[in-house]
Amino acid sequence: MTLVATLIAAPQRPVIDARLLEAARAVLPEGAQTVTLDAGHAVDLLFNADPASAPAFEMALRNVLDGVPVDLLVQKQEGRRKRLLIADMDSTMIGQECIDELADALGKKPEIAAITERAMRGELEFEPALRERAAMLAGLDVSVIRTVLDTQITLTPGAKSLVQTMRRDGAYCALVSGGFTAFTEVIAAEIGFHENRANTLLTADGKLTGEVADPILGREAKRQRLEELLAEQGLTADDAIAVGDGANDLAMIELAGLGVAYHAKPSVAAVADARIDHGDLSALLYLQGYAKADFAA
Repeated sequence: MTLVATLIAAPQRPVIDARLLEAARAVLPEGAQTVTLDAGHAVDLLFNADPASAPAFEMALRNVLDGVPVDLLVQKQEGRRKRLLIADMDSTMIGQECIDELADALGKKPEIAAITERAMRGELEFEPALRERAAMLAGLDVSVIRTVLDTQITLTPGAKSLVQTMRRDGAYCALVSGGFTAFTEVIAAEIGFHENRANTLLTADGKLTGEVADPILGREAKRQRLEELLAEQGLTADDAIAVGDGANDLAMIELAGLGVAYHAKPSVAAVADARIDHGDLSALLYLQGYAKADFAA
């Protein structure tokens, strides 16, 4: 089979049933094969068709799924298992924006969160927006970072399964964030990434100075790290999967063979190869053909 359509439901809503699959197969070529990845939650439909027709079949399937909380991707079967994962952290691997949580300790969360939202939508240039927000944190005790990590930061469901399954099977996993190393170092170790890259908050006398060390890691730096990793690992862009939610993830998402917009801003979802609006991060394993039983423990 040359093409595969993957249907993924939200973890709490196993809505992929026989009736839905029958309707989906009706718009695909005769002989489509069904492979259950996780009963009720994730299914592959494999069929023979010209790869150039994948967008048309995806549109037809989206019409079938209209109003049903199911994510969808139609892609070539060959090469879907990836050997490199590059991922954003804030609102992707974790459920929060770290700078917004730091701002909470100063009573500035609404003000800083509003800037974060505009930057992630691409309405503001990333670097000046980051410096503006960091400046508003000046004077915050460094110990607050540990408190925020312990009490306010939560891993996104499926994050550990995604990274540890891909790593077990030989993929290289990199966490690249426009946030801060004080957070990425902890999160990367907890989830199981090989490496992490982010920005550094400057400190003096145990307090944040309100400054960020140069150079700023933003959109182009994320893409550059992906390019470097491909060269270092001897891979092509088709071997990589990139995932993020904000405008500063666009460049790496566009370069990767499979770029995924995860519960993302509209500008990101519009250009990504796949958009995950309902599933958790284990959806990225289903997109690669993993069954739930194959996930790393």
